[in-house]
Amino acid sequence: MLIKGVTLKGLEVFEALARAGSVAGAAEITGLSQPAVSQQMRNLEAALGAELVDHGRRPMQLTPAGRAYLNRTQSVLSQLRLAQSELTVMDLSHLSQLSLGIIDDFDNDLTPRLVTMLAESLSTCRFKLTTAPSHEISAEMAEGRLHIAIAASSGEAMPGVVEYPLVRDPFILVCQKGALARAGGAEALMAQEPMLKYDQAQRIGAQIEAHLKHQNLHFEERFEIGAHLSLMTLVARGVGWGITTPLGYMRAGRFHDQMEAHPVPFQPFARTISLFASSDWADKVPRDVAQTTRMLVNEMVIAPAWQQLHWLKGNLRVLDL
Repeated sequence: MLIKGVTLKGLEVFEALARAGSVAGAAEITGLSQPAVSQQMRNLEAALGAELVDHGRRPMQLTPAGRAYLNRTQSVLSQLRLAQSELTVMDLSHLSQLSLGIIDDFDNDLTPRLVTMLAESLSTCRFKLTTAPSHEISAEMAEGRLHIAIAASSGEAMPGVVEYPLVRDPFILVCQKGALARAGGAEALMAQEPMLKYDQAQRIGAQIEAHLKHQNLHFEERFEIGAHLSLMTLVARGVGWGITTPLGYMRAGRFHDQMEAHPVPFQPFARTISLFASSDWADKVPRDVAQTTRMLVNEMVIAPAWQQLHWLKGNLRVLDL
C-alpha cells in the first residue's frame, strides 16, 4: 500500500521535475499549471516526510534523498507504462498476414517484447519478421515485401509509403574506458587513434561519413566494420574510437564496463528512427504499432540511457506524430 498522500500524479510530476530542472519545464512535460506542479511536489514531500528537491537552487537539483527516490520512482513508472501499453495493445485480429521488418538495433530486448505483444493480437495471422540493417529493411519496404518497417530514415520519401517518426537518436563518440583522459580530450583522441568506421554501404555509415565531410573532417581509411557488435568490441579493446548512437551503445551493454560515451566534439547531428507503412493500409494499424513502439523504446532504451548518460536528456527522445 502506498503511503497516504503519495499519488501516481505526484510521482509523474517528481519525475518530470527531475528531468526538466524547473517547475516551468515540469509543467510543460505534464500538461499541468505551474502552481499545480508545485502543489503536487509539496504534497509528495509532505507525505514522505523528506525534501526531494533543493528548492533554493536554479536549475533545481535533487537532494540525496531525492536521487535515491527517483531511481525507485522511475522503475515503478516504467513498469506501469509497460503494463499500460500491453493492456492497450492494438487489435490486429482482422489481419490475415503481416510482414514486419525491424532495424537490428532493437534486436536484444525490444524486438522480442514488441513481437510478443503483436502475437497476442495475431491469432489467425501469417506473420513474418525480418531483422536487418536499415538500408536492407528500406529496400525490402520499397520492393513491397514488407507491410510495416522500423528503420533509420533516409530523409527521402518512398513512393507508396507513409513515414511515422519514432525516435531522435543523436550520434555520440565512443572509446575505450579512460582513453579520452589519456589522450587529453576528444579532439586529441580523434587525431591520435584510428577511427573505427561502419560499413559505408550501411545507412549509418554513410550518414556519419557525409556529416564528417560537411565538417571538413577526414580520417584515415583503416577500419570499416560491417557488424555493429564487432565494432563495439574493437572500441572496448582500445583498437580505436568510433561514432555510434545511443541505440547502438545500449545494445552493446556487455561492453559498458570497458568503454565510455561522450558528445561528439563538433556540430551535433542525429538520425531519425521511423515506422514505415504501405500507404494502402488503413492508418489505424500503423499508428497503433508506432505508438506501442514509442512506449517500448522510451521505457526500455531511452530511460536507461538517460540514467547512464545524463547529457543525453532532451537529445535522445521519442518523437510525437
